[in-house]
Amino acid sequence: MKNAFLIFTFLCSSFLIAQEGTNMKKVITPPEKVRFTFEKEYPGKVPVWSEEYVGDDADEVRYEARYNVNDTTKAVAIYDNLGIMKAFELEIAFRDLPIKAQSYLKKNYKAKAIQEIAKVVDDKNKTTYEVGVIKDTKFYDVVFDKDGGFEVSIEKN
Repeated sequence: MKNAFLIFTFLCSSFLIAQEGTNMKKVITPPEKVRFTFEKEYPGKVPVWSEEYVGDDADEVRYEARYNVNDTTKAVAIYDNLGIMKAFELEIAFRDLPIKAQSYLKKNYKAKAIQEIAKVVDDKNKTTYEVGVIKDTKFYDVVFDKDGGFEVSIEKN
């Protein structure tokens, strides 16, 4: 009985460790330049920092500061290792999407499939809208341009 319990415990802990490595971003402390820039742009906000590797060979690091704008709205500020903002994502309501995007979503997805909606502004001041949806048990980011035109659907893990 003890052996069965130990094997079960080992399997569960292995599963949890594997899940942590694939689904969760590690909470980190970013370089001082990055922290300084965030604190200057968003004084008084308390972020949770994570890092992500991007680029063709996953050789560029991005630091993500997730924080609450207010009691109901969340945001993410994304920086490179020099503290230069690469993108800003602001959680928005469905009604704040361009009409064209709302129509596309109503036509192609059930309301309960929509999990999250964000307005994204990149470092070139290009605005897009990312809508996280679940379809056939898979999570997708459906991306629209600033006018609400459909751009692409990206499967996320």
